[in-house]
Amino acid sequence: MTIPNLGSLEEVDLRQAWPHEAQSFTPWLAEHLDLLASVVGIPLELEGSEVAVDEFSADILARNPLNDSLVLIENQLMPSDHSHMGQIMTYLAGLEAHTVIWIASGFREAHLSAVRWLNDHTVDPFAFFAIKLKVVKISDSPLAPIFEVVVKPNSWERQLQAIAKDGQTLTDIGQFRRSFWNHYIDRYPDEERHGKPGAYSNRWRTVAECDLIISSYVSKQSVGLFIRGRRGADGRDVFDILEPHAEHLSNVTESTMNGPESDHHFSKWLQFDVLDESNWNAMSDWLYEKSSLYEKTLKELGQNNAT
Repeated sequence: MTIPNLGSLEEVDLRQAWPHEAQSFTPWLAEHLDLLASVVGIPLELEGSEVAVDEFSADILARNPLNDSLVLIENQLMPSDHSHMGQIMTYLAGLEAHTVIWIASGFREAHLSAVRWLNDHTVDPFAFFAIKLKVVKISDSPLAPIFEVVVKPNSWERQLQAIAKDGQTLTDIGQFRRSFWNHYIDRYPDEERHGKPGAYSNRWRTVAECDLIISSYVSKQSVGLFIRGRRGADGRDVFDILEPHAEHLSNVTESTMNGPESDHHFSKWLQFDVLDESNWNAMSDWLYEKSSLYEKTLKELGQNNAT
């Protein structure tokens, strides 16, 4: 029996990855919002960096394409402090954001209590996250970021349900989504067995064999898909179902699995000018092909587990 030679995971100072918060970390995060999105459970599209609010500047403003709402992201490479807490409240009022994500190297208990209080005493659709940022490496490997959710809304799953329903309101973007999903089903009529076209961002395929869902979406700049659990499913349970098959799923889907703290896994997307209807056939073909591949693979894994 061969005993593997395994390395040790080592946490390093954040400044080794990003020497300066505003000049290096914020630009990096703006280009890697997908990593943060995979942790909080909603897609994020960049609206702007260093967005002016009175005499301050919000680090990052993003948009949640599921309901077209704004997401405020405030980050610091130091432990949480009162100054950032106050700035967050100022930005929240000035930018009309619904979701606030506060990233820091660590959080004082008083600030965690404040974030919990906000989640407990504000009404939907407001949501507040406290996320601890870490950087790790193994021996001389490249540095790797880790986003650890410390506080999230107690009713986050219910809010995601509400977001999906609200997406049916026919705003301009809602009309575009409904038109695209109608086009998608006209091109692939069998897709209607998974639900009629709506004005929301996502469509879902339920894979009963392993009690998982394939979620396809259209955003302002791309189409994509990922695997998640049923609504209300514990993220750790979903991780435990997928983890034994992670290597096989990565090879088949050409994507990666997130950690146990994530609500969805094996995300894949392709950029398009989605408002150009001449791209809709290619967008539909890509989504249908990938969704069918994901579904076939998950069904096979579920059937193999049952035997």
